Amino acid sequence: MPRASKTSVVEPPPISLINFREIHRSTATRRVELIRHGVRAVELKAMVRMMDASQDRMYKLLRLSPATINRKASRDEALSMEDSERVVGMSNLIGQVQTMVEQSGDPTGFDAAKWLAHWIEEPLPALGGARPADYLDTMEGIRLVANLLATMQSGAYT
Repeated sequence: MPRASKTSVVEPPPISLINFREIHRSTATRRVELIRHGVRAVELKAMVRMMDASQDRMYKLLRLSPATINRKASRDEALSMEDSERVVGMSNLIGQVQTMVEQSGDPTGFDAAKWLAHWIEEPLPALGGARPADYLDTMEGIRLVANLLATMQSGAYT
């Protein structure tokens, strides 16, 4: 009886949360793997610094406990799957903005993380005067914001 060949499956290296472009361009399967594995709290803190946003404000928007994040960061631990999902969603939004700018012209000098941190705080007519930040606490809300960004890129934004 012939032996089944053992083929080793080479797993791709983990995606870094702060490699926004890679998060956005990766497959949903890879993002799910990252979420299931858990985002390291220190990477979340780095992402918030890159956004030049208040940690307290960003944690509140994403329904994250500052005490938990700080404790996990000091121990180099990962966030829960539920928390990681919203954090990966935010990273994906930054990557989406980076990609949009790259596709639209010269991205030199443009900082997608800082732009997004500012933009999400602005009331928008497309949201009935609400801010995109008001929707970042759920995955459905993050998808709504992603769709709004895509609409802006297409020129159909109102």
